[in-house]
Amino acid sequence: MDLQLENKVIIVTGGSKGIGLGIVESLLREKAIPVIVTRNKNSVLEVLETFKTQGHDVFYALAELTDPVQCKKATEAVVSKYGRIDGLVNNAGVNDGISLESGDYDGFIFSLKRNLVHYYLMAHFALPELKKNKGAIVNIGSKTADTGQGGTSGYAASNGGRNALTREWAVELLPYSIRVNALIVAECYTPLYETWISTFPNKEEKLAEITKHIPLEKRMTTAEEIGDTVAFLLSSKSSHTTGQLLYVDGGYTHLDRAIE
Repeated sequence: MDLQLENKVIIVTGGSKGIGLGIVESLLREKAIPVIVTRNKNSVLEVLETFKTQGHDVFYALAELTDPVQCKKATEAVVSKYGRIDGLVNNAGVNDGISLESGDYDGFIFSLKRNLVHYYLMAHFALPELKKNKGAIVNIGSKTADTGQGGTSGYAASNGGRNALTREWAVELLPYSIRVNALIVAECYTPLYETWISTFPNKEEKLAEITKHIPLEKRMTTAEEIGDTVAFLLSSKSSHTTGQLLYVDGGYTHLDRAIE
């Protein structure tokens, strides 16, 4: 299916690895122009070198997303390069384990800044261009907002906020025909997930324990599956879809555990 994304300029925060990289790769397959916004220069340069060998010239902007000034400069760099922004994928974040019991106020506030506040900042600074082009926003979220996880209050609160902002912006931006949706992730194997699973003495057993509870095919969701769905949500093929929370998780979040 041609999603009609050719030459559409799409910002992807955290697009140099994991889910973000999967999204960038899906956009490239659709001949879009993804722009990676990241603070990790070494990671993005390595990815860009790989893309170059594949014939893709991908642009990037360095930004510490907890800094409003850097968020603004990142969007300005994209407009300076391409003269437009057609879509925004808010993806960057980290499950940082800021718990209620820790009482870490500063850590909690910082968690909100690096997991939620930059979603607002990037959307705000991209908005003038999105208005011109009737663009689209996709916010990447996590099941933690629905299920909880334990020991990660900052991340869970941020994901609840991402869901709420998705519907708030969908309403606010109706006059401009800007669609806003969220894609909710449950169990997707990424480098960050690999780091977490490696903290267990027998990571293979732990992984098997998790995947057996994923209803569809007893396997992890792939970054490619998430990327392809994001591409669809950005495209005109989903032209009457807005304010939706779409769970790409093999049924993990909502299907009855009794089916096991």
